[in-house]
This record gives sequence, structure tokens and C-alpha cells, in this order.
Amino acid sequence: MNQQDLFLMSDAALRDVIDMIDHDQLAQPAPAEWSRKPNPTLRDIIAYHAYDEAWVPDVLAGRTAEEVGTRHDGDLLGDDPIASYDDINDAAMEAVSRDLDFDRIVHLSYGDFSLGDYLVHTSTYRAFQAWSIAHSLGLDFSLPEPLVDGLWQILGPQIADFRAMGVFPPEVPVPAGSDPEVQLLGKVGYWKP
Repeated sequence: MNQQDLFLMSDAALRDVIDMIDHDQLAQPAPAEWSRKPNPTLRDIIAYHAYDEAWVPDVLAGRTAEEVGTRHDGDLLGDDPIASYDDINDAAMEAVSRDLDFDRIVHLSYGDFSLGDYLVHTSTYRAFQAWSIAHSLGLDFSLPEPLVDGLWQILGPQIADFRAMGVFPPEVPVPAGSDPEVQLLGKVGYWKP
């Protein structure tokens, strides 16, 4: 598996979860640690994911924050948040589905990285947010097995480094004999019974 496949699977997993959300659930409070916004709602979380998705084609095109300006500011979700998110997600997925040079440098808000690293960063965020949102809402959802395998393969060797940067909380012990998804979630500190 490569970084492109990992992104596409992670992004699809997040979209699957967002598409399971009912409109009346959007006003529910979301965990404070999911957002910098005080008292976030689930709609706020989806709005941030829409914003993050909207940036993907620009990042892949090599644009800087200065070049993009305020194009993605404001309410991207409108009156139909799930459909609006899906439209923005379609554009991101299409951009990542092209032939990519993983070594090319792209410009992020936190520095310049290779395109491959960017895809790993965003894949990590999307995959674990998909699981966290689904778990928080009690949805019947598991990360797809190929995605779990890809995360172990690509992210696994970097978990300690990501934790040292503050990306992951401390590891959480999981029951003996847990499946690979639960083992991964425990390793990155996300698993909750």
C-alpha cells in the first residue's frame, strides 16, 4: 500500500461515517478535544473536515496559504451540511486519485513536507476521526480491514514519533487477543471499550 491508497481509504471511511449522521445529530455536543472552538457541536467538527478537504486540491497543486487566501473561509456546509461535505470530499478524492509525485514538497500551515508525508498526516487524522465520531454516536462502524492493515504498515513504525510530537495521546491497554483494529486504536491511544 502507498500513501495515496491510504488517503483514499481513510477519506472514504470518514465520509462513510459522516454520511451515517442524521441531520438532527449535528447540534449534539462534540468532545472539546476535537476542536479549538469552545463548546463544539458535531456540525462544527464536520465543518472543520469540510475545510480540511477543501484545501486538498490546493495543497496538491502546490499552492501556499497566501496564494489561496480566504477562499475556504466561512460556512462551507450551508443548509445541507452532509451533501455539502460530500461535494467537497468528491473534489478532494478526485485530486488525490491523479498521478502523484510523493516526494514533491507541499506547503502546509505547519511547514513544508513531502506530498507523501502530507497524505500520511491527513490519512491518520481522517481514519481516527472516523472511528471516534462513529464510536461517540454509537454507530455500527469499524475501520475497514485493508485500511487497518495500511495504517499498521505505513503509520505503525512512526507512532512513537507522532506521539512525541503530541499527535497521539498515551497508549491504551487493550484486552489480550484483540483484533488488529483494536490493537491499533490502543497503540495510538484512541481505543475505548
